[in-house]
Amino acid sequence: MPKSKRNRPVTLSKTKKKGREHKEAIVNAIKQAVEDYSSAYVFTFENMRNQKLKDFREKLKSSSRIFLGSNKVMQISLGRSAAEEVKPGIHKLSKLLHGDSGLFCTKLLREEVERLFREFEEHDFARTGSIATEKIELKEGPLEQFTHEMEPFLRKQGLPVRLNKGVVELVSDFVVCEEGKPLSPEASRILRLLEVKMATFRLQLVCRWSPDDFEVYREGLDLSDIESS
Repeated sequence: MPKSKRNRPVTLSKTKKKGREHKEAIVNAIKQAVEDYSSAYVFTFENMRNQKLKDFREKLKSSSRIFLGSNKVMQISLGRSAAEEVKPGIHKLSKLLHGDSGLFCTKLLREEVERLFREFEEHDFARTGSIATEKIELKEGPLEQFTHEMEPFLRKQGLPVRLNKGVVELVSDFVVCEEGKPLSPEASRILRLLEVKMATFRLQLVCRWSPDDFEVYREGLDLSDIESS
């Protein structure tokens, strides 16, 4: 009889080695970037859109590098304390690498970086679980933007609709979403059909390091904790 696949031993060493090697490669790449570029920034992001970020990276590839991933790995790369830091003062960046964060190493002047991040914005359809930025309500009556073939699909999304002489008709008022509440899968699909974009992909600068200074952009951050460590 052939051996059961269930009984075959699974070796994890290759997976572990690959993960370790990948982390080491990131650490080395960040350390090299700190050497190659004149300044480094921590930034945060919201409503990530991979293609937009890819385009941003491509646009700046001759002057900058962007790192995303494990905050812990990025912190280790920079050094988490003055004793571990790879450049004087750069461990202060590590203190602010948390949540949805990234590292931006660049040769660009500070004013140019600030302009690029200030202008970076991409509006897109909100995904399931995103927080609605406004209340969307459909009023009773014909929904002429939808063809009659879409009536079954709209009903599956919870819309109280019917066909009236070949026209999709809403038989009663319907609230698609409420401001400040998470979007359901159905609400997300309806908003896409209505071409309502509630998500904005943004990058926001948190702090900046250079060999000469350290600057924080966010109000309310406790600088004493950063400076004393």
